[in-house]
Amino acid sequence: MASVAGERTWWDGVRPYLERAPLAALALGVSSGFPYAMIGATLTTRLAQDGIDKKTVTAFSLAFLVYNLKFLWAWIVDGVRLPIIGRLGQRVSWLIVTGLLVIAAVWNLALVDPAADIFATATAAILVGVAGATFDIVIDAYRIEILEPRQLGVGSGMSQYGWRIGSAGAGALALVIATRGGWELAYMVCASFALPAMIAGLVVGEPERRREPTERKGLSAAVEAVWRPFVQFFARKGALLVLLFILVHKVGDTLANLTFRLLFDDLGFTGDEIAFYDVGIGFAAYLVGIFIGGVLYARMGMKKSVLLALVLMAVSNLSFALLAAAGHSNLGMAAAIGFENAASGFGGVVVIAYFSALCDLRFTAAQFALISAAASIVGRVATGTTAGALIEWMGYVDFYLLTTLLALPGVALFWWMSRSGLIDQSIGSAGTEGEGDARAEA
Repeated sequence: MASVAGERTWWDGVRPYLERAPLAALALGVSSGFPYAMIGATLTTRLAQDGIDKKTVTAFSLAFLVYNLKFLWAWIVDGVRLPIIGRLGQRVSWLIVTGLLVIAAVWNLALVDPAADIFATATAAILVGVAGATFDIVIDAYRIEILEPRQLGVGSGMSQYGWRIGSAGAGALALVIATRGGWELAYMVCASFALPAMIAGLVVGEPERRREPTERKGLSAAVEAVWRPFVQFFARKGALLVLLFILVHKVGDTLANLTFRLLFDDLGFTGDEIAFYDVGIGFAAYLVGIFIGGVLYARMGMKKSVLLALVLMAVSNLSFALLAAAGHSNLGMAAAIGFENAASGFGGVVVIAYFSALCDLRFTAAQFALISAAASIVGRVATGTTAGALIEWMGYVDFYLLTTLLALPGVALFWWMSRSGLIDQSIGSAGTEGEGDARAEA
């Protein structure tokens, strides 16, 4: 029986995930996630099996630093037209070229021998990081531009699903193949994870919402391509407050997330318990949170869904204060882990959708690279050096209460920006209604 007009069914929540652009976002996410795995846990395992000492292994984490610096060259993806292949379109041509660069970089890493030349291995890992970060720049820009404003939430969710599939799938496949055919073959096979994004680009084609920057000739064009995206962003009303929100909104959450395994160990949870609750239940809850995020973003709108997500992520830190006070409790751990991961999945979708909407369609790559770098840099640099010391000083319960308090400024700032109208005034053309609707030249 057909549903009464105005009523919504479960299919209404699922249907947006099956549209062409969100499905393409899933493919883009798969390709985005795999380079991270190749220089993360997979490379760590390979180095350990080759007898490399632990200090050297952990030093390879510096290869991830390039992901935080990608905004420095993201303008190239917006402003430089590739010869010959550029006929496919600015975004599609860059997807193909950067995808091939990632494949080449992963193959190069496959062919080096860590035991024979650790410096060459480090260089190869950094090259994978550079290629992967550049691939990410193009993927993020393409994802934002193929999605209509109404699809930003669902598309962000599909992209996160894809990222998880790409990173976990490539990591697991590499281990399976390496056991049977060696690490060289494993890395070469896993390089195929770059293909989904490239194929999606060729199938979907150049985004209709893609906007070329105003064309200028001469040396000034190259210089302007660097600073124009930043000038355009900061010329908006409330841009500095938006940037402040981007910087602080995840400080409390990041600080808390760094310490969960320390808490579990000190509370006496076994490895099996941690694997079941943290990895099993946590991962399932995270996937559910991603789905809910896409649905609620479409139903509640951007401002209400982001505010709700910020509140839930703050409260999730409080749940770990309760777990720390309760002690070893399987039920308490399941509740805390499940709630935290569901809130993180939900929050990740709607917040990324909001960040996507901030971009101007002429400078999507440069602006989203800047926003994503700003969103992670405070948490990674400032909080990573203080979490352990704070726990030793105040204990787990007070520490998690502190992380809850640290999350409140972001909640309050976003609420005030919503009430004052600054959220609407700061949104870029990527978030305006009407496909292909770009704002006037700033």
